[in-house]
Formats: sequence, structure tokens, C-alpha cells
Amino acid sequence: MKTALWWIRRDLRLGDNQALTAALQNAERILPVFVLDPKLLASGWVGEKRLAFLFAGLHALDADLHSRGGQLTIRRGNPEQILEQLVHETGAGMVYAEADYSPYSRRRDLRVAQSVPLTLMPGLTVHAPDSILKQDGTAYTVFTPYSRTWKRSTQAQKPLPIPARIPMLEGVFSEAIPSGPQHSLAELFPAGETEGQRRLDLFARSSIDEYHDKRDRMDLDGTSSLSPYLRFGMVSARQAVWAAQQAQARLAGSGLENGAETWLNELIWREFYMDILYHFPYVRSEAFRPHLRNIPWRNAGEDFGAWTEGCTGFPVVDAAMRQLAQTGWMHNRARMITASFLVKDLLVDWRCGEKHFMQNLLDGDPAANNGGWQWTAGTGTDAAPYFRVLNPVLQGKKFDPQGAYVRRYVPELAHVPDEFIHEPWKMAREQQKQFGCMIGMDYPAPIVDHALARQRVLHAYKQKELKNG
Repeated sequence: MKTALWWIRRDLRLGDNQALTAALQNAERILPVFVLDPKLLASGWVGEKRLAFLFAGLHALDADLHSRGGQLTIRRGNPEQILEQLVHETGAGMVYAEADYSPYSRRRDLRVAQSVPLTLMPGLTVHAPDSILKQDGTAYTVFTPYSRTWKRSTQAQKPLPIPARIPMLEGVFSEAIPSGPQHSLAELFPAGETEGQRRLDLFARSSIDEYHDKRDRMDLDGTSSLSPYLRFGMVSARQAVWAAQQAQARLAGSGLENGAETWLNELIWREFYMDILYHFPYVRSEAFRPHLRNIPWRNAGEDFGAWTEGCTGFPVVDAAMRQLAQTGWMHNRARMITASFLVKDLLVDWRCGEKHFMQNLLDGDPAANNGGWQWTAGTGTDAAPYFRVLNPVLQGKKFDPQGAYVRRYVPELAHVPDEFIHEPWKMAREQQKQFGCMIGMDYPAPIVDHALARQRVLHAYKQKELKNG
């Protein structure tokens, strides 16, 4: 009987899985396998929360396979050696996997393809990074023209259903799926395809209508909360795009279609950043813009520590950083605010923040995380101008007007009135006593003067630009 290996990487799902479908079409039985790669597991960029979410997702996928009479095979080691060994053990004539586009993944897959018959299938993105190009064949480096070409090139394709039958090879040794580190956030983000699909369906049927208006409000439940599920392929890119397009059709002419359009653009941003990393892999270690590669960063350790711990004295920044520490997730507007504060107010190298996010985010993705940090720092492709410095007080007042977000994650400020919630240092000493929040004791005083910090960072960037201009 023809046997194929289905090598699972960032596609922890059975529905709309083009690698699984190809294996089923070309073999009579398959072996689903996940390789625990020591290089990835031991990377300094890996975080315990994301590992826990991954392992919980593997348990969920294994349960789904068990319900169909099979199981997930787990092996630990160098992927090239493990897959070569499994091909020998099973007599498999084919290995199917979903293409990944990070620099490490591409190098790994080239090595694997030299020892086993590897076929890579689409699915991580709707369009592969080398398929959306300018007329001269080069990569886009500005989002808006990229998104126009992306949309012109995209015809709605209904996602593939979960296969009715998955004939699996039995009797192959499997290691146990790791159970730790423990994922204490399972109530907030239960791992697995079932939960991912439930969230996608609920969002596309209801809250996507108001996504355009509510997505920046940190105090409201206005986002899809799907990013961890997209990160590990518990929801496919095509499933997400299909849901957005179906919502656009449903809402056409209602005045609410902006919500679906805005969310679709967010999905396109995800693919855009994957394209950037694919075509310009150096962005993982240095600025995309050459003239901004050697900013004179202060990199003060005590400032960085206060930022990571959520003790900067700026409530919206501290709330966001504590949300990240507690939940492994952070609201997108909060990501921009905290990134701007670290880079622009504290003059700390954006790469320090990028790594901290990767070590703590459930949805930490090399391409999107790098793109977001370079955008905020003004060093990347399609970046915000370097002179755009977000004011954390004004951002808090605009996107958390009553301070509900701040109070949720900074309990020291629970009783501070709305008028002071985003600048509690303005309370008189008697008011601080009255509301149970003494600045400098119960809650830190601001570690920086925003106005002076803004002048400092603009001078640093301007000098660098003049020197290289």
C-alpha cells in the first residue's frame, strides 16, 4: 500500500489542509507526524506560554485523529534525520508539508528535500511570497500597492472540509506529547482547531460588523482574538479570508461593510510582512532602512526593566505590559503604544522589544512581530515616519476613555477617578490619599518626561538621517 508522511508544522488542523489533502489523494494511508526540533525549542526567542499553547494544540490534534481511528506520531530530533528514519521505517514514498517561509524554515526544508521526497503545499498564506510581485518582478515594499495587487489576484475559494476518512498507518512508535510548561491561560485561549473555528465563525457572524469602529478600543472586546490560532494554523489563512469575504458580501450596502474590509486588510498585512521577511531576511537582525541602522540608543537597563514589568508610571503602557505577562496576548493598539514608548520615549533599541514580545506572545510570529516593531520604530518598510511619537497619555484617553482597561491590569489605580486615570501624578497629595494611590509608593511616578523624551529621540533620528542623507 502506498504510504505518505504528513509532516505537520504550523498547520495544526484537519480542515482546509492542503498538505493533508495531497497526502490523501496520492497515498492509501498516511502517517501524521510532528517533529520536536531541538533548535527551535531551545531558541532564545521561544516563550513558555507559546510552547504551552503549541503542546496543548498537539494534544487537541491528537484527540481529533484518535476520533478517526489514528494518532499523532511525535518524534524529537533533527527533522532531516527523523524524517529519513520514518521514511525507512514505513516505506513511505512521499512526504507532504505546508510551506513555511521564514529563513530557518526555508533552510531546513532544503536540507530535508535532499534526503526525502518532500512536497510543499500552500496554506500558511493565501498567496506565496514570490507570487505577489511588482511588474518588474521585484517585491513590494509598500503595503497599499501590495494590497491592491493581492486583492486583484484573489478569487474567493471555499475552504476544504475536514476529510470524511483519514486512513492512517498504525503501529509506529511515538514519543509522548510534552505536557509542560503548563498553559495556565487555557480559559482565555483554549488551544485547538475546534476552538479556532468556533471563534472564526462567531466573529464573522457578529462582531466583524463593528470591527472597524471598535478594533482600537482597548477597553472593548472589539478584536477577533484569532491571532494565536492563525499563528499555529488551527485556522488557515484561506478560512480567514473566506470568512472576511463572506461577511463583506453579507454586509454589502448596509453601511457596516467597513468592518469586514478592515479585517481583511489586517490579514493582508500578515501576508505582506511574511513577504518582506522572505525577500529581505536581513530584517530579522537589522533595520530595513540602511540609514537608520545605527541609531545611538540609550538602552538603559533600568528603563527596559521598568517597561517589561509594567512599572513605567504611564498607566496605559503598564496595563498593556501586564496584560502581556498575564495572558500571553496584547491588544494591537496597545502593542503600538508600548513599542513607541520603548523606542521613542526610552530610546531603547527596537530589537530588545521585538525579542521580549517573541518570548511572551502566544501569537508571536517572526514576520509580523518584526514588521510591527520596525513600523513603529520608523526603521522598516512602509514604516510610520520616525517623527511620529505616540503620546501615551493621549492614546490612553482616546482608546480607553473611562480607564477600564487600565483598571483591569493595574489594580493600584482601581479607585482613581476617570479624569486622572491616565495621568495619576496630577492628583494632589490629598487626592492620592483619598483614592488609595500614593505616587511613588503605591504606583510609580513617570520614569520619563514625555515632552523631553520626544525632543531627545527626534534629535537622535534627525542626526542619523542628516549624517547618512
